[in-house]
Amino acid sequence: MEYTYLVLRLPRGTTRDTARRMLTEHAEHGGWELDRLRLYPDGSRRIRLRRKVIRQVRTF
Repeated sequence: MEYTYLVLRLPRGTTRDTARRMLTEHAEHGGWELDRLRLYPDGSRRIRLRRKVIRQVRTF
């Protein structure tokens, strides 16, 4: 299976509710799913989202 990735960086002042809303929008409207989330000691977050790459097969 092949995936495409999107990396988001959220600054330390971002609330959990704001981060949740943003990730929900990406999931519902873009088809993204959470692959990895890293919370740094300074409070910032690095989020990696992924979605499947769908290849069309040519038929004759």
